[in-house]
Amino acid sequence: MMNKEVISDARLGISYIRCKHPSGLTVLLYPMKGFSTAYALFGTNYGSVDTCFRKKGEPSFTTVPEGIAHYLEHKLFESEDGDAFRLFAETGADANAYTSFDRTCYLFSCTSNFSESLRALLTFVQHPYFTKETVQKEQGIIGQEIRMYQDSAGWRVLFELLGCLYENSPVRIDIAGTEESIAKITPELLYTCYDVFYNLNNMVLSIAGSFDPEEALKIIEENVKEGTPVEIDRAPYQERCEALRPRADLTMDVAQPQFSIGFKQRPAEDEKAFIRQQFELEILHELLIGSTSALYEKLLHEGLVNSTFGTEVFSGRGFLVSLFSGESEAPEKVQQALLSEISRVGKEGIDRGDFLSCKNAIYGRMLRTLYDVEDSATALLGAEMSGLGLLETVNLLADITPEAVEARLKSDFDPRCMALSVVHPRK
Repeated sequence: MMNKEVISDARLGISYIRCKHPSGLTVLLYPMKGFSTAYALFGTNYGSVDTCFRKKGEPSFTTVPEGIAHYLEHKLFESEDGDAFRLFAETGADANAYTSFDRTCYLFSCTSNFSESLRALLTFVQHPYFTKETVQKEQGIIGQEIRMYQDSAGWRVLFELLGCLYENSPVRIDIAGTEESIAKITPELLYTCYDVFYNLNNMVLSIAGSFDPEEALKIIEENVKEGTPVEIDRAPYQERCEALRPRADLTMDVAQPQFSIGFKQRPAEDEKAFIRQQFELEILHELLIGSTSALYEKLLHEGLVNSTFGTEVFSGRGFLVSLFSGESEAPEKVQQALLSEISRVGKEGIDRGDFLSCKNAIYGRMLRTLYDVEDSATALLGAEMSGLGLLETVNLLADITPEAVEARLKSDFDPRCMALSVVHPRK
């Protein structure tokens, strides 16, 4: 039997169920009244950065080829009986999967036949089937995907930037790996990674929308395999505080130069402190150069940025970057304007009214995710994998002060930790 608790916040009007299966699997159920769609995510705390690891207690680390987490995601859809997509075609559900830097998720969305779709999801993710022939066949498919991303200016400008910022972190490598690295992947290596990271103790099942929680729990009890929980050690790596180099330039078939400015930041070691740090940075992005800021209006008026400009707190297990990206004929001027604004705000301090406005805007965006089926299931899973519950995460944002944000500005925006990446049009 699963341990079950109901987690509620009367002020927000939110209530969801959190269960712990004896296998170690965490189950999050968020039934939403008035919706016709159900959305389920079955995720593992495993992504492209996890290339060197061991089970706790083993004497040595195992190093695997870059891109293997993404490769494993592709291969898991295959079984002796055929393609897992066939199972969902029979239920009428839309199924998919994705691999990021620090997680892999399998998902479906449906308006009917929820029970059958959930069984299909639990079945194929828990039954790996890899052969030499099928693994080799996939190399051509993923190789083509790698080449496709190499032709994407937005993708290249990001990874050129990460290559400037990081010397040793695996985050600087494309999620899909390289054509050379995936050629080294074997069935044995895939089974090794599956055995370590697809242990249910390292996984979360998150469901939101229109479904019966009791029926979902019954299906989970019937279809989740028992197993021995595994604790994972991920190999540490040394990373300098400063950027490796200040700039990267690339020429591609683009109409306008695309750029990305990044500040490499040191993630807080404590899980709660790391989430608070990300919220403080997000508020700073809005204050400094967000869509309602004076600097953004100035750059827009001068034609130095356009509507493609945006910011992101690019974060995950072991990495953190403040990103500022868009199109510009003079990205160096955008970079200098941003540095000047950081210096000005650092000296003059943060306007309390602007702080409250930016914080409320971010808080409002967070709350809106709880009223979207897909976003809420994703947020629940993400918060659980970060080590905190969703409601605790929301309350962390509510408690952030202007003084904390001012301190963050002074500690996390060192120009020595900054780099600029530019993709130029071909002449």
